[in-house]
Amino acid sequence: MAPPPPFGANSAAARDIANVLHPYTDLEAHKTVGPIVISRGKGVRVWDESGKEYIESVAGLWCAALGFDNERLVQAAVTQMRKLPFYHAFTAKSHEPMIDLAEMLIQRAPVPMSKVFFANSGSEANDSAIKMVWYLNNALGRPTKKKIIGRVKGYHGITIGSASLTGLASNHRSFDVPLPGFLHTITPHFYHGALPGETEDEFATRCADELEKLILDEGPETVAAMWAEPIMGAGGVILPPRGYFPKIQAVLKKYDVLLVVDEVICGFWRTGTYWGSQSQTIVPDILVCAKALSSAYLPISAVMVNQFVFDALAKESHTVGTFGHGFTYSGHPVPAAVAIETLKIYDELDMGTHVGQVGPHMQSELRRRFGDHPLVGEVRGAGLIAAMELVADRATHTNFDPKAKVGGRLAKLCEENGVIARTVLNDVLCFSPPLIITKDEVDELLNRVGKALDELTVQLRREQIAVVK
Repeated sequence: MAPPPPFGANSAAARDIANVLHPYTDLEAHKTVGPIVISRGKGVRVWDESGKEYIESVAGLWCAALGFDNERLVQAAVTQMRKLPFYHAFTAKSHEPMIDLAEMLIQRAPVPMSKVFFANSGSEANDSAIKMVWYLNNALGRPTKKKIIGRVKGYHGITIGSASLTGLASNHRSFDVPLPGFLHTITPHFYHGALPGETEDEFATRCADELEKLILDEGPETVAAMWAEPIMGAGGVILPPRGYFPKIQAVLKKYDVLLVVDEVICGFWRTGTYWGSQSQTIVPDILVCAKALSSAYLPISAVMVNQFVFDALAKESHTVGTFGHGFTYSGHPVPAAVAIETLKIYDELDMGTHVGQVGPHMQSELRRRFGDHPLVGEVRGAGLIAAMELVADRATHTNFDPKAKVGGRLAKLCEENGVIARTVLNDVLCFSPPLIITKDEVDELLNRVGKALDELTVQLRREQIAVVK
């Protein structure tokens, strides 16, 4: 069926509808709505094929930390393509970009780490870490210690293993995941999860108690690891209550359960520290990173393991004869070279100081402009990651009926006002702009979002979806 106007027969939009299967898209609706076709980018902005300009409020998918036109990253890729466009890491083969990048990550790790394994995405990295945890316990003679704990609203990817670990219903429904052996504990979101009169410390204690109960109910001898994001990104930019991670880690240590920290979104200054782990006092056994590792210019991810984990992997690989896991593109020299240049740029730009100045400005302006808005229940965030949650009732923290698609409507209005926005579960508008964003660009971004929110308010009042006071 030919697409309706305004798509011309040979337009990019029409050809997209005819040929592309999009991730995270209503595929039926896409037949008539069609795509926004992005044609170029510069700094924190992108332009569609019609020439319309947008501020990218989420750096693409939380990832284009250095914006959309960094020439040094382009040249790093070109130079490496000419020198060695591909080589693999199988059977003890290596090359300098992979070695250099591993060394740089070990040097920058938040806690002592031993080795780095490379993959191509956060999903693959988390899936690899799942397999490492299982492999480790076989090496240690603990064949029943294999269950893995994630958190409700946690996000760790979309491969079969990582999707099982993810705690979002939309990633499970109709895909026949999670697989057996994947468990989920309480979301550490004080705004929605706290009981009447409960303090943050008491809520954090209850989260730890529920984790301990889950481990005891399953049997500590069967529970291998827990996964956690320092700040839960795709679940709605959820910050843990004060004291949460020390309490959680005490439980994990008590029952010999590894902690795998997913830094795919939080790593590389996003939260205001180099790693989200440092802002939350987390000591990972395994750390997974991706996205800003190359500023998303080329696909690459990494799994860092501590000495205890590596020793077990080495022991079992010697017994088996090989560590039978890896990808054709693990440590690919071109993405590795781009990642090396990315890390150098973060250092040279003193990115921590920049985020330390612009991040608080974004956080304070979000709260000043929208904190008392009748549709906004909570503004939350740290560094250059934040969220604004829309609610039907501020007093009771009640969300809108999902059928109203309030968050989706706000995202569309943001696009009309020149902002590429991302909304997630419970009508949460997320902010994770390129780290290079300036205070003036933050103000311009929030001005545009404010116009979109005002337009949404008028629409909802007219439709009597919400009584706006």
